[in-house]
Amino acid sequence: MSTSVVLAILVTSLATFLSRFLGAITSKGVKETSKLFRWFNCLAYSTLAALIARTIMFPVGVLSDASYMSRCIVVLFCLFIFFISKRNFVYPTIISAIMMTLLSNYL
Repeated sequence: MSTSVVLAILVTSLATFLSRFLGAITSKGVKETSKLFRWFNCLAYSTLAALIARTIMFPVGVLSDASYMSRCIVVLFCLFIFFISKRNFVYPTIISAIMMTLLSNYL
C-alpha cells in the first residue's frame, strides 16, 4: 500500500474515534427527554428516511435495473417484517436481499 492510503486510513480513523470519544465523555450531561435531544433524534430519522426514499426513487448502479414496483414491494414487505419482528433489523435486511434477487430475476 502506498503511504497516502495508509495516511488517509489513519486520519479518518482518528477523526472517527475522536468524535466517538468526545461524545462518550459529554453524553453524561445530556438528558434523553430534552427538546434538543428529541430534535436531533427527529433529524436523524428524517435524514435516514430521505436516504431510503432517494434510493428507492432514484437508484444508482445495479439497483437501477430493478423495476420500481419490485423495489416498492420489497420495502413494504420488509417494513412489515420489521414491525412484526419487534423492530429487529436483521430479518428485514436478509429478506430484502433475497427478495430483490428473486424479483429482479423472475419479475
